[in-house]
Amino acid sequence: MRARARVLAPVAPVAPVAPVAPVAPVDPADRVDPRIADQYAGGRHTTRRGPARRRGRARVIARPWMDFRDLWTEALAGVLARPMRSALTTLGTVLGITTLVITIGVSATAGNQIVGRFDALTATSVTVVVPPPPPSADPVPLVDWSGVDAVRRLAGVDSVAAIADSTATASVQVRANDVVCPGDVTGQTMAVLAASPTLPAAVRGRMTAGRFFDGGNIAGHDRVAVLGDQAARLLGISSIQDSPAVFLKGQAYTVIGILGGAEREQQLSTAVILPPTTAEDQLGLGAVTRVLINTALGAAKQVAHQAPIALAPGAEDALTVTAPPDPTKARKGVQGDVNGLFLVLGLVSLVVGAIGIANVTLVTVMERIGEIGLRRALGASRRQVAGQFLVESTTIGLLGGVIGAVLGMVVVVAVSAIRDWTPVLDVRLALGAPVAGALVGLLAGLYPSLRASRMEPVDALRS
Repeated sequence: MRARARVLAPVAPVAPVAPVAPVAPVDPADRVDPRIADQYAGGRHTTRRGPARRRGRARVIARPWMDFRDLWTEALAGVLARPMRSALTTLGTVLGITTLVITIGVSATAGNQIVGRFDALTATSVTVVVPPPPPSADPVPLVDWSGVDAVRRLAGVDSVAAIADSTATASVQVRANDVVCPGDVTGQTMAVLAASPTLPAAVRGRMTAGRFFDGGNIAGHDRVAVLGDQAARLLGISSIQDSPAVFLKGQAYTVIGILGGAEREQQLSTAVILPPTTAEDQLGLGAVTRVLINTALGAAKQVAHQAPIALAPGAEDALTVTAPPDPTKARKGVQGDVNGLFLVLGLVSLVVGAIGIANVTLVTVMERIGEIGLRRALGASRRQVAGQFLVESTTIGLLGGVIGAVLGMVVVVAVSAIRDWTPVLDVRLALGAPVAGALVGLLAGLYPSLRASRMEPVDALRS
């Protein structure tokens, strides 16, 4: 057999290898931090002199940053990661803001009611004090009993009555019968005074039994008397059907009525009231010492100026007028006192809620040390870490403020409806409560956020 020859193709000559150029050293200022390479890819980078230029090699000093949307997203994710804990933490702020809104709202509503009652009673009461006549052979009183009619004709006057009393009749022995039994207390020491027939309306009282004396009793000098409700109880008189009598200095007076419920001159409840003519004949009570005037709301100041002129023309300067204070000042004073008291209670509740937020935020920081270290290792700055926890605590406070404001207003309206009051709600309070909650959350998260920002990445990852 003949062997076949193997024909080999000619080998092409190898091209010479070009020499490798030496690598130029990289300037440290031109290096890009690998932790923020993703931000460069997105085009988010800054330079000291503006945007990077494409010609040549721009000198870039990068500073990592996070816009507010990213910060808010991260903070909201942190809050929603533990919904139960966040809800319980928010509950502290909710209770604080709710208590604050309730206390301020209820105090303002109650203060308005107090001032309303003050206006209805005190702000419409005018008292004219008549000095005693000077001692002389024939003293002439400054104010006559007929002066009441002149005051009644003044504009704004609802009711008026005159009273005559003295120190001699301020303590008189009054008995329910003329039989003196040894060992038994049959008499009481009471004040005796004279009054015009319009006294029940002037003192805002009512006749609980019988009637008040009228002009006929005054003209006839009748020995009749009206007892205050407490005086009648002390004397054992509860009914006037049998025409009971009381004895003053040995003289019998028929009881024709019992006066009760006096809102003004409450000392009349323990007094014996006689007609002016009878009191002058028997006890020497002839001079008017006080004039009680009830006015319409807002007319007290004018009536207080005109009443002395109507009672004693030409001698009005000798009379002393007691007018009610300005209702506006009284309203501000009452509301200020009530608001100050309840505001302290609301602030205490709010401080308790702030302590709860601070405590839970601090615990959250300690539990997320690994996450904090990872964020720092990936390029997050101390400011970003602190901002994240601050936004989380502020969000919790804001949510608590909104919910607390709504609950507080609902409670104020409910209490006002139950008590048949007019609710008083300040719009500034409703708008300021969420802001107050956010501020509380911000202040409560300061220390935990600072502590989180001071953690070193290596130590945080190691722990």
